[in-house]
Amino acid sequence: MITYDLPGSPGESRREASDDDPITAWALAARGGDAHAGEQFVRALDRDVRRYVSHLCGDPQAVDDLAQDTFLRALTGLHRFEGRSSARIWLLSIARRAVVDSDRYNAARPRPAEVPDWQAAVERAQPRGLPGFDDGVALLDLLATLPDERREAFVLTQLLGLPYAEAAALSHCPVGTVRSRVARARASLIRLLDEAAGAGSRPVP
Repeated sequence: MITYDLPGSPGESRREASDDDPITAWALAARGGDAHAGEQFVRALDRDVRRYVSHLCGDPQAVDDLAQDTFLRALTGLHRFEGRSSARIWLLSIARRAVVDSDRYNAARPRPAEVPDWQAAVERAQPRGLPGFDDGVALLDLLATLPDERREAFVLTQLLGLPYAEAAALSHCPVGTVRSRVARARASLIRLLDEAAGAGSRPVP
């Protein structure tokens, strides 16, 4: 069942800056050698990193490796983090670079898939019967059809809840550009949902 309940709404930012204060404090403490703070930092942002890289790379099989690479880069580079931006934005920028580096490596050294249809294999391995599972899969499928820049803006602001200003800084573009990309992404998703709902209501010949 496909629903029209898209995350967020135009202009909405669900995460306040203060929500990131504890995470940034953990990162700074981890930089000073606090192992427990490092664990808290990783635990707090693991889900966001995985969601972000999964939408950027488009390969479910690569998400674990990219997330691990992101945290490895972050933890070994904590000495360079000074807290001038939130630790969340700093970490997501590292995740973005990890995906770009991975794409470049794979383009230079293409590897054949281990199964004839890896997408079908991944879908068969997913859990079924969970509340909202079908809706979530439908949204992910529709997001995959969007241009990369619009999909990234939508994921950052509507799924991860970043303020538009932080999403703009992460994407290296003006705030107005992010707002435009999100609006266009939402319009495209609503149109695709309308089309899917219309197709599903047609009688089978």
